[in-house]
Amino acid sequence: MGCMPKSCDTDCVPGLAVPRACHPRNPYHPALPPDRGCPRPRGRWLQHCSLSLIPVDRSPRPGPHFPGILLTPLLPYAGPVKECEEDQFRCRNERCIPSVWRCDEDNDCSDNSDEDDCPKKTCADSDFTCDNGHCIHEQWKCDGEEECPDGSDESEATCTKQVCPAEKLSCGPTSHKCVPASWRCDGEKDCESGADEAGCATPLGTCRGDEFQCGDGTCVPAIKRCNQEQDCPDRSDEAGCLQGLNECLHNNGGCSHICTDLKIGFECACPAGYQLLDQKTCGDIDECEDPDACSQICVNYKGYFKCECHPGYEMDTLTKNCKAVAGRSPSLIFTNRHEVRRIDLVKRDYSRLIPMLKNVVALDVEVATNRIYWCDLSYRKIYSAYMDKASDPAEQEVLIDEQLHSPEGLAVDWVHKHIYWTDSGNKTISVATVDGGRRRTLFSRDLSEPRAIAVDPLRGFMYWSDWGYQAKIEKSGLNGVDRQTLVSDGIEWPNGITLDLLNQRLYWVDSKLHQLSSTDFSGGNRKMLISSPDFLSHPFGIAVFEDKVFWTDLENEAIFSANRLNGLEISVLAENLNNPHDIVIFHELKQPRAADACELSAQPKGGCEYLCLPAPQISSHSPKYTCACPDTMWLGPDMKRCYRAPQSTSTTTLASTTTRTVADTRAPGTTVHSTTYQNHSTETPSLAAAVPSSVSVPRAPSTSPSAPSPATSNHSQHYGNEGGRMGSTVTAAVIGIVVPMAVIALLCMSGYLIWRNWKRKNTKSMNFDNPVYRKTTEEEDEDELHIGRSAQIGHVYPARVALSLEDDGLP
Repeated sequence: MGCMPKSCDTDCVPGLAVPRACHPRNPYHPALPPDRGCPRPRGRWLQHCSLSLIPVDRSPRPGPHFPGILLTPLLPYAGPVKECEEDQFRCRNERCIPSVWRCDEDNDCSDNSDEDDCPKKTCADSDFTCDNGHCIHEQWKCDGEEECPDGSDESEATCTKQVCPAEKLSCGPTSHKCVPASWRCDGEKDCESGADEAGCATPLGTCRGDEFQCGDGTCVPAIKRCNQEQDCPDRSDEAGCLQGLNECLHNNGGCSHICTDLKIGFECACPAGYQLLDQKTCGDIDECEDPDACSQICVNYKGYFKCECHPGYEMDTLTKNCKAVAGRSPSLIFTNRHEVRRIDLVKRDYSRLIPMLKNVVALDVEVATNRIYWCDLSYRKIYSAYMDKASDPAEQEVLIDEQLHSPEGLAVDWVHKHIYWTDSGNKTISVATVDGGRRRTLFSRDLSEPRAIAVDPLRGFMYWSDWGYQAKIEKSGLNGVDRQTLVSDGIEWPNGITLDLLNQRLYWVDSKLHQLSSTDFSGGNRKMLISSPDFLSHPFGIAVFEDKVFWTDLENEAIFSANRLNGLEISVLAENLNNPHDIVIFHELKQPRAADACELSAQPKGGCEYLCLPAPQISSHSPKYTCACPDTMWLGPDMKRCYRAPQSTSTTTLASTTTRTVADTRAPGTTVHSTTYQNHSTETPSLAAAVPSSVSVPRAPSTSPSAPSPATSNHSQHYGNEGGRMGSTVTAAVIGIVVPMAVIALLCMSGYLIWRNWKRKNTKSMNFDNPVYRKTTEEEDEDELHIGRSAQIGHVYPARVALSLEDDGLP
């Protein structure tokens, strides 16, 4: 029958094919914010397959990824039909496609009729309009890299009058390129003209260890020191040379172990396993201080160290790396835009799990139940299915199909049975039960372009990347508290992130800097493993297992692997793929079993009426879980039940106004929590409006020894944001001042009336009903503190915990 070019990743039927074109703003969804540009079209790319060029080969064909491995042919699209459903679009060639595929810049009809007569897209005010009509971020214009497919963002016409911002360096009057100012005099030629390195003095102390630095900064080989020849321009290499003196002959030169005589002076050295402490005395080296000393566990001894492996792993006698021996063969599962595929890392079997998808980007798995979860950006839904039945559309269950715009990241909490996802369109991070029945928005503020997300149920934390204008990697508790930034400098476009739970390290890829880096769970011990425009042209997804790190690359259309400790041993695992995005490892050891704190409680779900979310385990005193309510309800003072907002009252209005005013004045980045809940937004709630009039609100304590580290959180209920916390405090303060003054005024008024009646000596009686003073809801429970420490395992945080003035965002 002939063969099909590698440019078409799906099998063709006569006249029909899935295009290899992608939107230049985003390789997987045209309606989304730009993803740093689309992979550059190459000569081998085709817009569609044709009958004359590509006949259909129905027989199995060897996979291009592993020689000798057969890849089952991909199923062709359905043939033409006469009638289309209401939710379908009829092509000119009488084919039917889903209506959501209309005007998505994909040639789904094969005759491009689904892209005809589409409204012209206009760029936002914060975007730059390319000459071909595409949109990119304004700050990407004239930054030295082409983001527009036509290169108009870096053209001479666009950048001739470009003024480099303060944080950029101009490459000179003849160039329109701007480079980061930190690249000035860094020893690398970043400007084509070399303007960034022009006029740079040779810095002192930059010679290698085997070189001698002359007085003028010049470096010469160390062996030329004191060789009776002038090698330095200033003859400093021959200055102070003494011949024939061996200091090691006297008291071993003062060295505790090894003394080496030099042409000038001497030096002390140490045997293996020891290091110099004061240039003369040797002390034991703690090799285990190096996180990469061992594959997993490092045990230090005097003069040496020993490597060990965690349970379920054994050390390879040749490589000394820890290999998984428990469970099934590990598999690598990845999205291929229109499919989900799997590669057995041991047998090298290559198969398709889910075919005929529209635009799948994010996925995750639950190993214990053998389920897979994925997001489809075109349908704006989150799905789930058993892996052995996922290829059948009838077995695919829709979990979330409302209030989704652009779900780009997905993570499964296999311990507490929750799913977490990022939405770059709504700019939110949300959580739901694995069946999608109960959901909650955790964050809706201070998010620009949230992308990947990863969870650590063992310690109660989640991590996510944000590639927006202020790129960063953040973490928080799985219940939305203790939000903090891990990485904010030396980062541009962080895409995929993954966790190494055994070694407690986070790995990420940066598609702008072409780097793969890692850090510990606290943001320390940062290490750049790989920096390569070739192997990291446009990395997207990343996964780690054993001693390997895996990543997908959109521009290379491939999956790579490397040593996770040193970044070496880079190899291609699969290639000629169609927009590979997310990637995960399927193995029992990737998801260790642990106890669900909510189920260990004496009450089901910890007594929570709606959601029970795990709390971050910061210390031994940290609560195990907290309760949460849906976005349309509020958590009551018992921190378990949910209430709907009551009708507004004068007290409610006062509290709401006060809370909103204080919240608007908080310093950027300040971490705050509250006990309230707000509809569709958890970051500016009104405490007084959150609870019915018959329900009391606890007074916020001033200190708490077990309070978590504050973080900006739109978490539910006991955490919330500064609006609730500060609002309740300000409301209490207002009541504490206004109410006593009102009482005094009433007493004065009563006294005045009595005195006036007495003075008038009026014989007629006069009745005056003294208004009864009733405490507000806040004041009735002024002495009641709902910390929630009971005999149960689960705890709830107090309504307000003030660790310091900075925590409250106060000046």
